[in-house]
Amino acid sequence: MGSPSAASTGPESAPNSLAHAHDWGDECRDAALCAGLLLVLLLLVDVFAGGLTVPRSGLWTGLGALLFVVLLPPRVTAGPGWLATRGLLRTRWVRTDALVAVRWVDGVSRRLLLRDAHGGHVELDPDVLTRHPDLWHLFDEGARVSAERGLLLCGATAVRELSRRVEGETARTVFRISGLR
Repeated sequence: MGSPSAASTGPESAPNSLAHAHDWGDECRDAALCAGLLLVLLLLVDVFAGGLTVPRSGLWTGLGALLFVVLLPPRVTAGPGWLATRGLLRTRWVRTDALVAVRWVDGVSRRLLLRDAHGGHVELDPDVLTRHPDLWHLFDEGARVSAERGLLLCGATAVRELSRRVEGETARTVFRISGLR
């Protein structure tokens, strides 16, 4: 993973030029709620079955904590020329103005993998960009710069597909808010 040079823009940019995923707190709360509900259900089942012991309650608490860690989404932040995701243990970031690859990663949920010329890579849920126009705008500006410089060798199609998704979602939102749909 590359690190920003003193002259480049990076995660230490001016705070007024940053964009955040505003619903991260809600998603964090939902993850805690799901983990807490599982813990309560497991403890209740054990109590009514008559088998609740201190080691078993510790096991159920650990299982609830593990579910929280799995469900906790990374926090996505962007600034001019960069995008970062901060997980539980580390922060990853890429220079969007130096992207060399953007590709879809299929699995249980579709993810977007970004790689830059400095070795940085970030994997994120594309819906984060769709739901947050300010994040999308900063990402799109950087991706356009990468393409203009000839750096974006693999992924122009993925960026166009994502752009169509964002534009479609924006149009649906405008129609919904205006009462046309």
